Amino acid sequence: MPAPKIEIQITESFPHLAHAPITEAVLEVKTRAEGPWEEAEIREALGAQLPDYPKMESRREMEQKVLVQPGKIPEHTVNDLGWTGIGCRSEDEKQVGQFHRDAFSFSRLQPYETWEQFEAEAVRLWRIHAALARPSEVQRVGLRFINKIPVPTGGLDLDDYLVAAPRDPKDLPLPFAGFFHHDVLAVPGHAYGINLIRTIQPPLDPKGGPTLILDIDVFTTEPFGFVEEVL
Repeated sequence: MPAPKIEIQITESFPHLAHAPITEAVLEVKTRAEGPWEEAEIREALGAQLPDYPKMESRREMEQKVLVQPGKIPEHTVNDLGWTGIGCRSEDEKQVGQFHRDAFSFSRLQPYETWEQFEAEAVRLWRIHAALARPSEVQRVGLRFINKIPVPTGGLDLDDYLVAAPRDPKDLPLPFAGFFHHDVLAVPGHAYGINLIRTIQPPLDPKGGPTLILDIDVFTTEPFGFVEEVL
């Protein structure tokens, strides 16, 4: 029996959390670009259009190789594959734009404010990127939220935090010292996928408790021609 189609209510509203555990929200768009991509021109354009992102850094791609042969010392080489793009940070470093020829991303670091603010700023920077890179096709759109939830000391009951918490082995009641659970989910009737990661980060302070990490990444699974309204 085919899975039932999931109804997506784009007008659905959600409660605003005054102390949201989101440590980073990310919008990423991967494309096939057609425009020229030269460092001097891109840096000048971003500097003129994003004065509120004054901290700019060039990004370069590096390739490392290790050649191991019997009886010989391993040979390690590093190849500089050249400039790929520019990262821009706001003055308070809470907002980050990454501009590469075939990829754009916008990140909002803690404290997360509202979806409306995040979306408006992401779209503003995306439009600047699109005007420079001139994409003809969108290959992937991803929206990711990384949550870190501190857990009190004195024991961890995962059922207090997760609907489907991991279970100890049958007939072997051992407490969890840690776990890493990665699910990849499909969305029936829609070209979307979901990466869902749940894990525990050990305490940095021996007197503190662990941190529960909930990492949710929703992404498109099929490319489409670049149309602003569709995106």
